[in-house]
Amino acid sequence: MNVYVDSLASSLARAGVACDVFCRAEHPTDPLVVEVAPGYRVINLEAGSRRAVARPNWPDVIDEYATAARRFIDTEGGYDLFHAHYWVSGAVAHRLKHELDTPLVATFHTLALVKAEAGFDDDLARAESEAATIRCADLILANTRDESEQLTTLYDAARERIEIVAPGVDHAVFHARDRAGAKDALGLTGRRVMLFAGRIQPLKGADVAVRVLAAIDDPDVVLLIVGGPSGIDGERELQRLHLLVAELGIAERVQFVAPQAHAALARYYRAADVCLVPSRSESFGLVALEAASCGTPVVASSVGGLRHLVADGVSGFLVGCCDAANFVAPVRSILDDAALAARLHRGAIDLAATYSWSMTAARLCRLYEDLAARELVQCS
Repeated sequence: MNVYVDSLASSLARAGVACDVFCRAEHPTDPLVVEVAPGYRVINLEAGSRRAVARPNWPDVIDEYATAARRFIDTEGGYDLFHAHYWVSGAVAHRLKHELDTPLVATFHTLALVKAEAGFDDDLARAESEAATIRCADLILANTRDESEQLTTLYDAARERIEIVAPGVDHAVFHARDRAGAKDALGLTGRRVMLFAGRIQPLKGADVAVRVLAAIDDPDVVLLIVGGPSGIDGERELQRLHLLVAELGIAERVQFVAPQAHAALARYYRAADVCLVPSRSESFGLVALEAASCGTPVVASSVGGLRHLVADGVSGFLVGCCDAANFVAPVRSILDDAALAARLHRGAIDLAATYSWSMTAARLCRLYEDLAARELVQCS
């Protein structure tokens, strides 16, 4: 989501739409205003103490965050619209919409009831907050048709207020280069490389990638796990992964890599022979798109947005969710069949070429303009 917001704000600013991104100040040295690029600022608001707030306590700072946002707006001048990302920001923007009579656009990225369907319970207060924002949002953005259906069936969202706007990829950063050279740069010369990139939490399925590696009994095949723990269960999930690696006797074939700056991920995508995205739920799946843009075939769970980002048999493979056994054969075929890997490499690049942040920004500019001609939705 951070990548999405930063990339979108940058692209909108280049298109002439000035953007202020409101964040909560978490560090003593955070200045109030950070000029990121011409027309794009980050505003660090005071809400609670300057430290990270545990996820269960996020609702405790919503009112203070909204008050700080209102104070800044009153000082700096108004905005033409609020675009909220995620449920917490949705709650804040919902309040500001009514206080300032300003249109509200909402993008959720993940939804509590969708996670619950996937077997991951979420806070009931979150689902209620999402529902309240959805009822009052003047425009709701979905990444894919699947997400649009989830909004209508699970939250009774008004179809006429939902627009499907796919995220993009930065092709200047994520593009194909010589794979052997990328492996050399990472000290992986001569190895065949599987990649998992993402947050370490049960939802993302890194354990599936570990089990796939164990099933491919080849000492020359290694797995890179790039990312750090996230969410309530993140640290516990990371410990569980280390224990699983030890239990399966593959410690010498698994490398845990600390979270990387976004642009730095490109070298890992390029070094990989195959990228695994075994998510148990995924609204879109930027990792799959960025890997494809680097020419790396993707084997992904056939869930959510991943069904739109992997062309089965063309840019990679879609498989049944959550069971490592479903991943083994397609991963092995990519690793062992050079002709297949080359065909998927070309297909991945072609698929990714249809996505760009500039196209996303252009579409949003038109939708933003349309809001100016509409009457604001009132809470039902």
